[in-house]
Amino acid sequence: MAKELKELTNRDDNYSQWYNDLVVKAGLAENSAVRGCMVIKPYGYAIWEKMQRALDQMFKDTGHENAYFPLFIPKSFFSKEAHHVEGFAKECAVVTHYRLKNDPEGKGVVVDPDAKLEEELIVRPTSETIIWNTYKNWIQSYRDLPILCNQWANVVRWEMRTRLFLRTAEFLWQEGHTAHATREEAIEEAQRMINVYADFVENWMGVPVIVGHKSPNERFAGAEDTLTIEALMQDGKALQSGTSHFLGQNFAKAFDVQFTNKEGKLDYVWATSWGVSTRLMGALIMAHSDNNGLVLPPKLAPIQVVMIPIYKGEEELAQVSEKLSAIADALKKRGISVKLDVRDNVRSGFKFAEYELKGVPVRLAMGPRDLAGGTIEIMRRDTLAKETVSQEGIVERIEKLLEEIQANIYNKALKFREGMMTRVDTYDEFKRVLDEKGGFILAHWDGTPETEERIKEETKATIRCIPLDAPDEEGVCIYSGKPSHRRVIFARSY
Repeated sequence: MAKELKELTNRDDNYSQWYNDLVVKAGLAENSAVRGCMVIKPYGYAIWEKMQRALDQMFKDTGHENAYFPLFIPKSFFSKEAHHVEGFAKECAVVTHYRLKNDPEGKGVVVDPDAKLEEELIVRPTSETIIWNTYKNWIQSYRDLPILCNQWANVVRWEMRTRLFLRTAEFLWQEGHTAHATREEAIEEAQRMINVYADFVENWMGVPVIVGHKSPNERFAGAEDTLTIEALMQDGKALQSGTSHFLGQNFAKAFDVQFTNKEGKLDYVWATSWGVSTRLMGALIMAHSDNNGLVLPPKLAPIQVVMIPIYKGEEELAQVSEKLSAIADALKKRGISVKLDVRDNVRSGFKFAEYELKGVPVRLAMGPRDLAGGTIEIMRRDTLAKETVSQEGIVERIEKLLEEIQANIYNKALKFREGMMTRVDTYDEFKRVLDEKGGFILAHWDGTPETEERIKEETKATIRCIPLDAPDEEGVCIYSGKPSHRRVIFARSY
């Protein structure tokens, strides 16, 4: 394990390689035999399961129900909403045949040319089209509304440049799709769900976010408005961590989903969609971790407390383990996940390094002297601080410590973000801050897609969002010099 840590690239030397090393060496995921796809390993999937469980409850608490829709979508469905298909056309995987056969020349199997589909099927990049085709059968009257559905699924977007968790050809996510009788109700839903995401990312992941509107250039394909939560990673780049879209009546009109309203008149349904993905795993890693490995917030750590007995011989192991087991049982009764590591084929130093790499929030170590003296050693992963304390009241102490670690991880990330927010008033200053410091840059923009596109072409920075709480402030655009009424947030991003 010391070798594993030694081979972990220093975060300050090469942030990108440090990230890749950490994902693999901490046992979160690895590349698969399928180009651009990943294998999520048990430890990584355990974190995702905790995320999924928390979010799923938050969705249900706001009235949503889970459903499941097909993986395959007829190609013709994508032709019905022109802007939507344009946004995803370059990323779609297409199924054209339904059968294989043995190669007549004995070279394995080949696609049977006689098994061509009458209509090609698209492996879902997102499910608006198949769901709105389905909703047409579910909705006739205002009494059928609202429909508040969520789906946990996998999707495929054929990315050319991939990175584990952040951008893969296939990834896991949830996608909410709701139908409403009024425009106001749909807008309220989109706002409600972006706030659910912000709550989860800040209070469970410990990552501060800025909530805002996407610019027209950055909106979801087919949406009238896209709300986003933007997080800042330790290398000064932004990461879009969740989006919620007000779709207007675009998909209802494309799939002819009408209902009889309270006045007895036909109207088209109003829609939203919203989603987060395993990209949140990337945010979790990049926002908190260090050169010793992962730093996990206790709420999402698969193992919150690890216990390591220090011993010589079977007798000492049995004595120390008995005491640690009693503490473990008491912690479990408080809902705290605990692992007692009694492996005898590796040394305690190896175990210490392994659990630091895996980001376990609290480590307890106990030897015969501790047992005799009624003490135990505690180490917290977020600060690496160690202390020897009394075994008396250890359960309550650990419970409180986990809360402190959760808060400290968030506050550290918040302090970092605040130090990486810069107001600029000229384009030269903008480019200098972008190259020398990075982070979130608050600058005036004239509101035109043309200016946004030119800034992106020249600097690779995009408008991450127009913050919901952005105050009115008269100024001039840093690029065009035209009038501007508020600052927006620019950054380079993943």
